[in-house]
Amino acid sequence: MLDMTHVRSFIVLASELNFSRAARRLNMTQPPLSRQIRLLEEQLDVSLFERSSRRVALTPAGLTFLHEAQKLLAQGEAAMTAARRAARGSAGSVRVAFVGAATYTFLPDFIARARTAAPQIELELVQMETAEQLKAINEGQVDLGFSRPLNGQHRLASLCVAREAMILAIPRTHPLAAHRRLRPDILNGEPFIMFSPQARYLHDMLTLMIAEHRIEPRIVQSMTHSQAILSLVSAGIGLAIVPAGTQNACSNEVIFRPLDLRDDCVAELHMIWSADNRNPLLTDLREIAGAGHANTKTRKLTP
Repeated sequence: MLDMTHVRSFIVLASELNFSRAARRLNMTQPPLSRQIRLLEEQLDVSLFERSSRRVALTPAGLTFLHEAQKLLAQGEAAMTAARRAARGSAGSVRVAFVGAATYTFLPDFIARARTAAPQIELELVQMETAEQLKAINEGQVDLGFSRPLNGQHRLASLCVAREAMILAIPRTHPLAAHRRLRPDILNGEPFIMFSPQARYLHDMLTLMIAEHRIEPRIVQSMTHSQAILSLVSAGIGLAIVPAGTQNACSNEVIFRPLDLRDDCVAELHMIWSADNRNPLLTDLREIAGAGHANTKTRKLTP
């Protein structure tokens, strides 16, 4: 049986690659730390670190063990937390990650439904970008994520739980604010605030839309988050195309108008999780979050 104290010390040393710094983080001196690592290596019958007078580095075995050790430590801490919560009448907790866009509409509704349907489950909420969620779920640090659709190869399960139309955000004083519905070609030559490549999903969607409609907006700023984009719109810097849910968190200086776009030009929010996750409460929360997903409708502009 592995000693979790030794495992924790190994993880700290692997992050510092310096015995003195790692010992300080662990509130111990260097000799006990060296002894713990030596005992762990003897138990595993492998060398975890290459040591010299100049450097400390992980061996290939150490790199492999680090990934498993992080999951093991997280599972151990989760088990202790679950036991403490069970002692005070709680069924346990589920750690939920979400992108900022989920906070406008979906997340408040999901939390309300979870509190009603499963009040015994404690939600631990943490904001993460999609790429961070992918890593955290694979490492067992997060149970459930709400993200933009995943790109590339991955091993996670995914389900679309919300769809939002893309709408035009206009400064209140802009002449276009007087129109009720607009065509994409009105963006020709207009100052435009674009999603940056860091927000790849929305950036790629809008780049494709601009190319398909053969329009040439004048991109004056690029931002990662909708809230930052809308702040610039409210300051009169330019127009922007954003998911419909963002209108729930905006100032009175911004007017929203529907655009004549293809029906598939929508922003999707996906629920993601690992099939290997053993949290027994995850199934209940997935059912709550995915309720009615088969009939998921596109959220459009609020009249």
